[in-house]
Amino acid sequence: MKQLSVVIPCYNEELNLQKGVLFKIAGFLSETKFDWEVIVVDDGSCDQSVSYIEKFIKNHQHFQLLKNKHQGKAQAVMAGVQKSNGQMILFTDMDQSTPIEEMEKLIPFLGRGFDVVIGSRSDRRRGAPALRILMAKGFIFLRRLILGLSKISDTQCGFKLFSQKAARNIFPRLRLYSSDAFVKGPMVTAGFDVEILYVAERLGYRIKEIPVYWNYVETRRVNPLAESVNGLIDMVRLKLYDRKGLYR
Repeated sequence: MKQLSVVIPCYNEELNLQKGVLFKIAGFLSETKFDWEVIVVDDGSCDQSVSYIEKFIKNHQHFQLLKNKHQGKAQAVMAGVQKSNGQMILFTDMDQSTPIEEMEKLIPFLGRGFDVVIGSRSDRRRGAPALRILMAKGFIFLRRLILGLSKISDTQCGFKLFSQKAARNIFPRLRLYSSDAFVKGPMVTAGFDVEILYVAERLGYRIKEIPVYWNYVETRRVNPLAESVNGLIDMVRLKLYDRKGLYR
């Protein structure tokens, strides 16, 4: 069994791949003490992402590619977690807005009684437009109003670490983005991260939030307004599912 599994969802990430993000990740992990694996889950990309990844993994045995039909980031991460063999499971974004090196801040807490350790941007959202920061604050307010989760300041940072036991119990219970969920284009499944932490809390797992470096990476593929509306709808759905007892 591997000590560490890193899951990276991928949808039309050709530009980031050209920047050498996989080489940077491989370089860092090869210097760690862990027996590790990286699972890149392609979410039905329609650019040259898969070709880049396939070429890369020919010379990097710790990396593997999992090809999914286009179902969104949530399903990509869930598929990668299911495929993983690590005692610790980290998922991170391909753009590396939070660099892989930041995992060194999270890992020690899994040995201190915590089951889920999440990266937090807190108020240090370097480079983010004012509108995005304002929308994030609005999302936090609505999340606390509808769902609680008042002890967590940043649910949306795409840098989360789990013990294997916690991941195996949490991810199969997720319902917002099941395998038959409709996903259009590069949709960011805003409720996915919230549901993970909501279910983790319901199951009694201890969650630790750690400040990490984060740098805003501009993307033209995401509509902030649509993302916010979808996030609100997700939170309402999540609350209804909980009232029906679906997370028990």
